[in-house]
Amino acid sequence: MSRYFILYNPKAGNGKGKNVAEQIRLPEGAEAEYVDITQISDYQDLFSKLQEQDRLVLCGGDGTLNHFVNDTAEIKRPKGILYVPSGTGNDFLNDIGKPADNEMVELDAYIEHLPTVTINGKTTLFMNGIGFGIDGYCCEEGDKQRAAGKTDINYTAIAIMGLLFHFKPRTATVTVDGITKTYRKVWIAPTMNGRCYGGGMFPTPDQDRLHNDTVSLMLMYGKGRLKTLMVFPSIFKGEHVKHTEMVDIMTGREIKVTFDMPTALQIDGETVTGVTEYVVKSAALNE
Repeated sequence: MSRYFILYNPKAGNGKGKNVAEQIRLPEGAEAEYVDITQISDYQDLFSKLQEQDRLVLCGGDGTLNHFVNDTAEIKRPKGILYVPSGTGNDFLNDIGKPADNEMVELDAYIEHLPTVTINGKTTLFMNGIGFGIDGYCCEEGDKQRAAGKTDINYTAIAIMGLLFHFKPRTATVTVDGITKTYRKVWIAPTMNGRCYGGGMFPTPDQDRLHNDTVSLMLMYGKGRLKTLMVFPSIFKGEHVKHTEMVDIMTGREIKVTFDMPTALQIDGETVTGVTEYVVKSAALNE
């Protein structure tokens, strides 16, 4: 009899992670073992318990995926890892295409070769993208609201208020494969492994997460608050790229972004505050 080890994040989906995990429909005759991923201290020990016929299922959101690939980066993972989304944004699924009802996603091809980001001397892998600018600001503000007990956090509303009043655009120095440029009034400067982040935004609509040689940087810059606010919603359809007077996309193997003042940054939805610089290297440079 096959066993399905279902690793779930109880905090995913505003605390609904376990409920989603328990509703996963498994093949007839399969036995389920539920494991709280936040309580795992030794993945090697867990993986050693898997028999040939057993399967590992990861149930969580983009943050769960990020923690899993980093926590298991130095050990041999079992083959045939499956994924069921239970997060609020689920940008990984938005990028690759949501599966049919009750269909689990095969993860192996998506987690074997990943880019890295280095911030303040610490290097980590990431799945979707690095957000720097108004997107990082939104995550920071969302975290503050969550800490205050709010559950229905509206990131679109946070972004609008930031663009209109609160967020001050930065000056950015950008280096892509050794070529350096400076941009004024930068509102957003993400570097992407996939096409999608931020709950459905497509900043780099042509980026392919399975093309391991390069990553893509998008900058929205140079315009005032009202013009930027008018164009900003088009990111949700990837149509902002038409505004070449204020949007620039660059592709490369190594990308460095430096802001002239500390700014919140997000890595697959996880917030890092007070950042002035990040460096991304494609999977090809890390192998």
